[in-house]
This record gives sequence, structure tokens and C-alpha cells, in this order.
Amino acid sequence: MMADKAQIERLIKTARGQLDGVLKMIDEDKYCIDVSNQLMAADSIIRKANNEILRAHMKGCVKTAIEEGRGEEKIDELIGIIEKLR
Repeated sequence: MMADKAQIERLIKTARGQLDGVLKMIDEDKYCIDVSNQLMAADSIIRKANNEILRAHMKGCVKTAIEEGRGEEKIDELIGIIEKLR
């Protein structure tokens, strides 16, 4: 993985903490909108981590593959991921 591992780990641990908080909120029958807001916050962090991973992949793996004349496979991988992001 080409992305900054420390940054990705920090983001994922933060999201995990938020999800643990959501589970506690559910157990405590907290207000639905508050639970939803926490879920969206966790989703936002996960998206940020994924964006960073994909950015680093494009600047590293994809760039190298294109320079070495084997970029088609990496481009197809990116298209597959982009389709899943919808």
C-alpha cells in the first residue's frame, strides 16, 4: 500500500471509535437523528481514508504501471472501484 499507513490507521481507528459510540447510543436508545449524525461522521472518515488510499494508488502503482506500458490493467481496476463508489 502506497498511502501513509499511520494516517490511514489513525482515520480508521477514529471511525471505529465512532462506530463503538453508535453501538452505545443504540443500546441507550439515543435520539435517532443523533445516531444518524454519528453514522455519517464515521462514514465521512472512512471515505476520507479510502480517498487517500486511492490517491496514493494512482500516484504510485498506476503511474508506474503506465510508465512500464502495463497501465490498462490498473485503469480497469480503477474503473471497477469508481463504479462501486456510486
